Amino acid sequence: MSNKSLFEAISKTIESLDVALISKERQVILNPLTGYLKDKIKANNPIRLNFICTHNSRRSHLSQVWAQTMAAYYNVNNVSCYSGGTEATAMFPKVGETLINQGFQILKLSDGNNPIYNIKFSENEPGVIAFSKEFGSDFNPSSDFAAIMTCSSADEACPMVSGCDKRIAITYGDPKKSDGTPQQTEAYFERSLQIATEMKFVFSSLK
Repeated sequence: MSNKSLFEAISKTIESLDVALISKERQVILNPLTGYLKDKIKANNPIRLNFICTHNSRRSHLSQVWAQTMAAYYNVNNVSCYSGGTEATAMFPKVGETLINQGFQILKLSDGNNPIYNIKFSENEPGVIAFSKEFGSDFNPSSDFAAIMTCSSADEACPMVSGCDKRIAITYGDPKKSDGTPQQTEAYFERSLQIATEMKFVFSSLK
């Protein structure tokens, strides 16, 4: 039974996602995350997921937001999603714009070079606090979490993520390549939907 308290536009987006379009090769990449979640649920342990890319500006934020949203949609409890980078920059504005267009509500909590946002997917659930930070930031868990590497450069640059009990590589193409081109909006929209579809595949497999 899915959670219908999500904003209607987000629920409709999730319902439209077709996990059957995910290739067998990609499913093999996603299966370790599914297995990790199942093990935590079976042991009745909290689930902490830290999505990591180089600059914590695009893919890691999209992954964090969609994973937290899918956990709520599929009523998977005790899930906390985080993100980080090998360095801190800022969440790229196009990421927020893309999520707003897909039904999220975003409140800007602070200004400056690295703004803090509250990204809400439901009236009744706490929003995702989004800002750029290093993956080892005090804001993120220090132990008993899965480190999910969302870009190949971060995966290669981080031979070790201290404190994680599982490291999983689920890498995505960088929409940054489209910045400044007429294809930018479409590229970010497509990457967000890809991540959403794959997180739907993972969390729907838990029921």
